[in-house]
Amino acid sequence: MSTTRGFTGRPRTAGPDPRLPPGQYDAGDAFPVLAAEVTPRLAAADWTFRIDGLVARPRTWGHEELRELPRAEYRGDIHCVTGWSKFGVRFAGVSLDDLLAQAGPTADATHAIAYSHTGYTTDLELADLTGGRAWIAFEYDGRPLAPEHGGPARLLVPHLYFWKSAKWIAGLRLLDHDEPGFWEQNGYHRRGNPWREERYAGD
Repeated sequence: MSTTRGFTGRPRTAGPDPRLPPGQYDAGDAFPVLAAEVTPRLAAADWTFRIDGLVARPRTWGHEELRELPRAEYRGDIHCVTGWSKFGVRFAGVSLDDLLAQAGPTADATHAIAYSHTGYTTDLELADLTGGRAWIAFEYDGRPLAPEHGGPARLLVPHLYFWKSAKWIAGLRLLDHDEPGFWEQNGYHRRGNPWREERYAGD
């Protein structure tokens, strides 16, 4: 199978900063905008997020409902498969642990498909979405998340390459098997761990 490389970026050369995974560079103040689709104009009042599939209680939340839940923040680094990394970012939203607790994953749930309001999908292991490692984020740096960065809300899974942090998130469907999403069907790695440089299938 041929690999579709998709996005392109700077040549990947390892830097001296120990925060940089292999092949990444420091983007500094820049926050590159990359997407497989046209940025939608989705009003917060029209945005919803749903968890279904292998759960005891399928649930849907609106934007205001989500904001009424306990606030959680992520402060740290993010890494894009195109080669840039950004240090010290600050996102705010809701811990996915809290939302999953309300939905009640069944014992046989091992994976999830994250899907966006645009139709974009990406697959994740359920273990990568729990244990305080994933959020539904609706703020960046103290302000509402801009549409080009996934607003009104995006999935945030910062320990994996950023294509796993689906913009304009609409829901998670829990499964008992891995089901590849958009980029995974086009040659990208199933998991996407930056520290193992899992960019493409076979890495």
